[in-house]
This record gives sequence, structure tokens and C-alpha cells, in this order.
Amino acid sequence: MPAYTLVGLCGSLRAGSTNRLLLNEAARLFDPIRYTEGDLRLPLMDADLQDRDGIPASVQALADLIAGADAVIVATPEYNKGISGVLKNALDWISRVDGNPWRDKPVALMSAAAGRAGGERAQNMARLCLNPFRPRLLSGPEVFIAATAQQWGEDGRLTNEFGAKLLGELMDGLRAEIGRS
Repeated sequence: MPAYTLVGLCGSLRAGSTNRLLLNEAARLFDPIRYTEGDLRLPLMDADLQDRDGIPASVQALADLIAGADAVIVATPEYNKGISGVLKNALDWISRVDGNPWRDKPVALMSAAAGRAGGERAQNMARLCLNPFRPRLLSGPEVFIAATAQQWGEDGRLTNEFGAKLLGELMDGLRAEIGRS
């Protein structure tokens, strides 16, 4: 099996985020040789800042990381029935860089949330926010990890068998989508 470069974006900055656990589990199931989580600790999108100073180095670094990846996985929490400000801010900033690092990039979405829908609304919103960049978004299987605090073992592995099965299928689909490039 070829070795690929996989980049993960976590819509939560919290160290104990279950969306970060979900990214790590996805990367483990994907089994890349190189996995890097992008840093979304970016300044707030501000056109005045961009006009004055240009694209911040942290934004350009994130865009370059995405551009250099074979595929991207995005895990989004659901905050007030939508994506986090952190994720939206990153998408807004990346839209300002020269070129389009997302164009034709295989992308898989997933979400973990405390609610019973597992972040379904946030994932739908993330899909809408990514569509203008024209990535190759996988349509499924949809991975929503509900009641997320109870779904992880001491080792950080997903204990929900159905969720783990779907996540494995999603990563298989992502690997196949890279192969179609």
C-alpha cells in the first residue's frame, strides 16, 4: 500500500477535545506514514490586518500544509448548532491565500459532539463552508459520534463499535479517493 501524507484539522482548540481523539483514531485507521495536525490557533480574520501586514505566517503555513497533503480530515465539534469559530476563522483565512490549497483535495469530514446527533448540523455546515473551495469531499459514510464523552477508552481509542466501523470505512474511502487522483 502506498504511503500518503494526511493532514488533520480539529475545530476545537481544547487539549482534551474528543474531536482531536477522533482525528487521531481516523489517522490510525488510515495508517499514513506522515500525519500532521494543522494548527488553527490563528489571528482573527481581519482584512485590515491583511492589508497592513499581508497573510500571517501561521495562515500561510497552514495553507501550505493543506496544499502538500494527499488528503485532509476535518473533525468539527458542534457549537450552538454550527461549526466552531476556530474552524470558520481558519477557512476564512485560507480563502485569502494565493492559490487554492483545497482545490481537488480529497477531504473527509467527521464530528463528535455531546448531543444525540453527534454534530450532524456542524458537519453539514462545514460541508457548505468547504464547497466553494472545490475539494473532493467524500459523501460518506457520515461519521457522527454522539454522547462523545462516553465513547473513548483510557487509551484514547474509540469504543463505539459502530462508529469505529464507519470511521474505518470513511478512511478506506479517503484512501481510494487519493488513488483516483
